[in-house]
Amino acid sequence: MQPSLGYSEQFSMMPMPALSEAPAIFIARSIARMFEQFGHASLTEFSLANGRRADLLALDRRGEIAIVEVKSSLADFRADRKWPEYRDYCDALYFGIGPDFPREIIPEECGLIVADRFGALILRESGKTPLAASRRRAVTLQFALTAAQRLRQVIDPPL
Repeated sequence: MQPSLGYSEQFSMMPMPALSEAPAIFIARSIARMFEQFGHASLTEFSLANGRRADLLALDRRGEIAIVEVKSSLADFRADRKWPEYRDYCDALYFGIGPDFPREIIPEECGLIVADRFGALILRESGKTPLAASRRRAVTLQFALTAAQRLRQVIDPPL
């Protein structure tokens, strides 16, 4: 029987992201911390029923759902036009960007969050479009299942 790894040891064994991925990871982490300060739970890389994957999905105590599409570069923004497909799965849609990203190109109908390695700030609120009750239930249930599965993998990683 092998001894189990402690919490910090498990994460120290995770591969470091490629340098090109690092800015998006730091933006997402800072936004997740911001949402936590607001009392929201969040998950990154959240799979939606339409086959898309949201960079970050946050759930508040009232059951409202926000999705954040993280853009770390102008090339990333220009190449990726899937963000309108997230609207059907959230009450509020935001773009999360770094401090040097050109803010004026973010669509006005979306909220805007600026983040760096240390923190995040909502510069523009998203317009709210309430989800249908059945969709809210489905997304909330998927959120709970995903969170539980991820926690289980941390507590008892596959051999």
